[in-house]
Amino acid sequence: MSSARSAIVIKLGGSLIESGRIARTLEIVGNAQRPCIVVPGGGAFADAVRAAQKAYHFDDAAAHRMAVLAMEQSALLLAALNSRLVLASSAAAIRTALAETSIPVWMPCKMVLRDKRIAMDWTTTSDSLAAHLAARLGGLALALVKSTPVPPGATAVQLAEAGIVDAAFAGIVEQRSLNWRVLGPQDEPALIDLLASVVPSSRRRGADRAIARQRR
Repeated sequence: MSSARSAIVIKLGGSLIESGRIARTLEIVGNAQRPCIVVPGGGAFADAVRAAQKAYHFDDAAAHRMAVLAMEQSALLLAALNSRLVLASSAAAIRTALAETSIPVWMPCKMVLRDKRIAMDWTTTSDSLAAHLAARLGGLALALVKSTPVPPGATAVQLAEAGIVDAAFAGIVEQRSLNWRVLGPQDEPALIDLLASVVPSSRRRGADRAIARQRR
């Protein structure tokens, strides 16, 4: 677990906190044998942004920035709930945490708010930002953990149409050829399996080079 070669990006939906599943999910993640990088959802903090935008009618660009900050609030919460989780705001910090067998929890503001390729609106939520991170780190595997049931075998487009992932997710994972899964409450055994083993990756050198290039 000293490198990112077989790491997986795990996005933990903010609704896991409201649903009461966060403690069990963090127990599974905290016991991971496979290197993993946690991406937090915005959860109630992002819901507060949506409510504020509805009340005060500010533009989507401002709401986007606020929602990314909401993800950072969730990251602080998750790190406070499990001692193996450490905050990481850059590729270099992610790499360091993995080398120390810690689990980095992404603080996205530094990397997201200066990336002009990311749409600054509600089409891009933490789902798509997790996909962007997986791609940026060299095409890592990606799993989104949701509190809503996920239809078996559904495509990314079908999941977007059902409101389970955001509108931009399908385009990103297809364009970047990412290996992805979306897991619901019924998929806890699959999450355990994903994190229990170190899976060799054909992209291993690319992932390491991508992280090394982004050291800051």
